[in-house]
Amino acid sequence: MEKTANDIVTLARAQDRYTTLEYIDAVFDDFMEFHGDRYFGDDLAVVGGIATLEEKPVTVVGIQKGRNLPENIERNFGAPHPEGYRKALRLMKQAEKFGRPIVTFINTAGAYCGIEAEERGEGEAIAKNLIEMSDLSVPIIAIIIGEGGSGGALALALADEVWMLEHTIYAVLSPEGFASILWKDGSRAKEAAELMKITATELKELTIIDRVIPEEMNGEALEQSKINRMIQKALIGKFSELSQLETDTLLENRYQRFRKY
Repeated sequence: MEKTANDIVTLARAQDRYTTLEYIDAVFDDFMEFHGDRYFGDDLAVVGGIATLEEKPVTVVGIQKGRNLPENIERNFGAPHPEGYRKALRLMKQAEKFGRPIVTFINTAGAYCGIEAEERGEGEAIAKNLIEMSDLSVPIIAIIIGEGGSGGALALALADEVWMLEHTIYAVLSPEGFASILWKDGSRAKEAAELMKITATELKELTIIDRVIPEEMNGEALEQSKINRMIQKALIGKFSELSQLETDTLLENRYQRFRKY
């Protein structure tokens, strides 16, 4: 039976979904995590560092959610503070300096909207990432592995290609938020999900994303190891393709990708 948009929202938020660190461990080798933004502190909602993919160095950055309550409290439920985005940008600028391609993994309901995040410049940090990523001279691939929520997700998704796992969502706001704004009734979230065009297949049709990574075959869930291999193979192929492009062409293609929205 075909899944509804609301079914996919539930699957995207499932507690047992693979996290960024698990994908890094499964898809790359020799991962070395880096910490801190060199301004304020180390935001554990964002993880990143250097790894190898087919023995070539890459920079990997992602938003990390927990698998249980203590982990989620430590990771701020995958809602980054400004220092998380600044850490991500520091690592991406370092990648550019050393000519390393960049992979980002995204799973967040949105950036943290607490007072302290606002005081430290949440909006500015997201905007700075968008400006800087649009101009990075190395290939960037963003992969949505759970929820892709609002500017908090986009701050790591201004990439040459954006991929989504089959049972993930990508939207300007949550179905609950959409229902609250449009109908003043958050309980109509299921209805909102169907209207919003937030699933991978819908967004692929709209050319908002470039690839859907399957999570099931003939109605049966795929083993996680097969999904990991698919991601690894796709990354190797796409980076090989993007690395052939002149920098000017790479940047122009990235610019046009977002202009066409």
